[in-house]
Amino acid sequence: MRQPAFNESWPESWKLSHAYDLEEVFGQVRYYGYVYAYQRRMRQTLDLVQHIAQPPATVLDVAAAQGNFSLRLAEMGYRVIWNDLRGDLADYVLLKHERGDLKFASGNVFDLGLDGAFDVVLITEIIEHVAHPDEFLQKIGRLVKPGGHIVMTTPNGGYFKNRLPKFSDCPDPSQFEAMQFKPNSDGHIFLLHVDEISGLAAKAGLKVEQIRIYTNFLTNGHVKTEALLKVFPRYLVETLDTLTARLPWLLRKKLHTGMAVLFSRPE
Repeated sequence: MRQPAFNESWPESWKLSHAYDLEEVFGQVRYYGYVYAYQRRMRQTLDLVQHIAQPPATVLDVAAAQGNFSLRLAEMGYRVIWNDLRGDLADYVLLKHERGDLKFASGNVFDLGLDGAFDVVLITEIIEHVAHPDEFLQKIGRLVKPGGHIVMTTPNGGYFKNRLPKFSDCPDPSQFEAMQFKPNSDGHIFLLHVDEISGLAAKAGLKVEQIRIYTNFLTNGHVKTEALLKVFPRYLVETLDTLTARLPWLLRKKLHTGMAVLFSRPE
């Protein structure tokens, strides 16, 4: 992945994407917890894709923003379609593209005639911004080939510091429609809990193949631990995260901030 040189004439959307990129992938760290969490999310996502599909499988990256997951997968040999409502970001992603099969499909992904076209669909950090996550997952399921897979990441609603509502406890999600699709954590509506995933999958005609919980509160810089991350060596942070990942399931759900889910669409 190529690091683009900042240009003051760029549109604001490019400047914002570049600022995130500097921290997420190019090593100019301001908030260590944010970077550790982002990198672990990418690692989990790429690992799940490799687990269920080998290159040159087709991958759709929905709401892909600055395209870092798309670019990595293209470099690994997958045939990748980048998608985002913000079509102006496509040219920014191209500045970083060095190699691999990467194409672009801007706009509302459900209006692009892509049903049943992909081996794998990525929905990373999207569903928590949607007022109707059940309907969203149903529509995403139609984009996958029979026998294909969906890789979803989302914040873990069972994390002990979560204060947002549980989707299954909300009688009228339509009240949140006006605030959906906002970027960053300001736009989080619901945080899904592990025990909600099977019901959402069944309603969408999908099967849950695997659920992973990852990134503990220290790795994420929560509970006033960001200062520790500035002085702890990376190997120590990674070791502590690995240790908490071996705790009993009930404790893991409380102590970890991220969730990755692998769904399959039956043949």
